[in-house]
Amino acid sequence: MSKHLIPAYLLTFVNVLGFSILMPVLPFIVESFDSPEWVYGLLISLYSGSQFIGSPILGTMSDSKGRKPILLISQAGTLLAWLVFIAAILLPKYPILGLSLPIWIIGLSRVFDGITGGNTSVTNAYVSDITTRKEKSYIFGYLGGIAGIGMIIGPGLGGIAASSSIGYLGTLLLSLGISSLTLISIIFWLKESHPSDKRLKHKKISIWSSLYIPNRVKEVNPSPIIKTLFTIKIFFSAMIALYISTVALFLIDLFSFEEKELGLFMLVVGIFLAFNQAFISKIFIKRLGEYRTLIFGLLLCAIGMISITITNNMWLFILFYYVLNLGLSLCFPTFNALIAIHANSEKQGAIMGISESIHSFAMSVFPVLAATVYGLINFQLYYIGSALSIIALSIALLSIKKLKISSNLSKSS
Repeated sequence: MSKHLIPAYLLTFVNVLGFSILMPVLPFIVESFDSPEWVYGLLISLYSGSQFIGSPILGTMSDSKGRKPILLISQAGTLLAWLVFIAAILLPKYPILGLSLPIWIIGLSRVFDGITGGNTSVTNAYVSDITTRKEKSYIFGYLGGIAGIGMIIGPGLGGIAASSSIGYLGTLLLSLGISSLTLISIIFWLKESHPSDKRLKHKKISIWSSLYIPNRVKEVNPSPIIKTLFTIKIFFSAMIALYISTVALFLIDLFSFEEKELGLFMLVVGIFLAFNQAFISKIFIKRLGEYRTLIFGLLLCAIGMISITITNNMWLFILFYYVLNLGLSLCFPTFNALIAIHANSEKQGAIMGISESIHSFAMSVFPVLAATVYGLINFQLYYIGSALSIIALSIALLSIKKLKISSNLSKSS
């Protein structure tokens, strides 16, 4: 493994960890400060919503300022966010507008962490800069696998650290330590990958233009295949947000899982997701090419979404669930690989930023809607999820001839 990729792997891991490590403890932190349950949901949305804002800004800045300085600043910001969080839980429960002071400060830290955690677009641009055409497919698969590992072990690390004598402070100090290690790796191992002669001229970034995705797409003027991938990703990300925000509720309703059983099931699912993204996706891409792997993944997602609703037999459910899991595992790395391959190298950061913003927007908006709809129609919500995947699949299929995509796309240089 090249040491130049270590910072990218750590950044990917830390960004996911910033979301997952708090999952088992944040509800209890909110409760400890006498706040209602909706505050927990708000803090989750604040993180994703802030990533939606931060991702395009950081991505665009990296195209003009270089990758390393932006990654250094953003990771230092994440470190500062954890320090603010630690300070917040040590403050007294002074009430302000119906919520205690610590909750307001925690909200501020989640916003700050989300904005600086938007450096995923810069990380992806850095990886694209330093990898060859052939390497992009499987390296992005590895990044997906690392993200999966972060989702697997994050809740476990957070829960174990919180069970120590210092309680929630243990979880926060662990996060602070991991972020510090990542910052050190950037300082010593990450070399600038975007030389000054390839950088775009710096221009003032408007917050509104950053939030309005169609305007940003117009500004970077990407190739037709990138525009198609953005369109496909809109429907795919909506499906993912719908799935992530309700799957725990669905499993509890279907199998009457308790906390331990649900945690074990999600652990196994996460292991398969990480393995499939890191290794199985590479096999499919080698045989089918990136674009056709994406199409096959979308097909499996559509089939899997419906299949998991037709049985309450545990073993048959696991089989159907694996179909869905494999579909997701094939889609995640191929989106990034295709965008990295076809994006203008001078605008790599901005284009990656748009891609991440689409996902962050879906994750900040759709979970609230999906959870509400699930309460009304239960498992039938997954029919909507399947329909979203089918729409994405149809767009991908209709675009093959239009974009003249070769079946051996991944093998071309």
